[in-house]
Amino acid sequence: MDGECGGMRGNEMGVSVIIAAHHAHGTIVRAVQSLLDQDWTTWEAVIVSDDGTDYRPTLRAAGIDDSRLVFASTGRVGAGAPAARNAGLDAARLALVAPLDADDRFRPGRLSALAPIALARGAAFDNVAVVRDEDDSPLLRLFEDGQAPALLDGERFLATSVPMFPLVRRDLVPGWDEDVNFCDDVVFNVRVLDATGPVPLVATPFYEYRQRAGSITFSADSGERAERCYRHLLDRLADDGLGIRNEGLRHRFTQAIAAKRARNAAYEDAFKAGRCANFQEFLALGDG
Repeated sequence: MDGECGGMRGNEMGVSVIIAAHHAHGTIVRAVQSLLDQDWTTWEAVIVSDDGTDYRPTLRAAGIDDSRLVFASTGRVGAGAPAARNAGLDAARLALVAPLDADDRFRPGRLSALAPIALARGAAFDNVAVVRDEDDSPLLRLFEDGQAPALLDGERFLATSVPMFPLVRRDLVPGWDEDVNFCDDVVFNVRVLDATGPVPLVATPFYEYRQRAGSITFSADSGERAERCYRHLLDRLADDGLGIRNEGLRHRFTQAIAAKRARNAAYEDAFKAGRCANFQEFLALGDG
């Protein structure tokens, strides 16, 4: 596709890809290059510095100087991915919004596959491939062949354990809670599905989630961080419902957190026993 859809052009059908960047000079070129490799060309990359550094020189040194690159900042150091994404949302100008972690990449064809669906249905999800960064070896896919549901609803999403990064129509983007700084993607996606209802899921793994040494999921305290996040989510659900309007979905979210806490405890045991280096490797063991 050349970025045209049903006669719409420009801002009406473009994708603002928000990249939160914290100590990401080693991976930002790959993330941005994955956008340059898309055949859906109506996009902008909103690169939000959360470490007080300028990412322009790093990209220019790699030969990347594109008018579709937008640079923003949290104005802080280590404010966190939710704060950076919110700053990116403030700077975004196009009809669709898509988060991209600075150490991940979109596979070719992702935007042309998902953007028309998101424009029509409010959001679109796809399968996710988890890849070990050091050697490019595949660890697992969110849905194996033949297992991906045609429609993703809140209940099906809450049964997953791999991060998902949808394209969402701008008027339906809920923003990111800055007090939820570990599993913010889960809250974001539940809110999206609360607003849209079930949306199509593309079975092809167009999003590549990279497991990289030094990332949060590799840290020795990642299990403790997850547990703190889950407890905080339970408190928020009891207090303000996390802004989720559907009572049944709020209830299922509470149940899902209980299941995730049990899985996280099993991961902690496996990690301490040296059976895995991070949560995604734990899932690949088949124990989760």
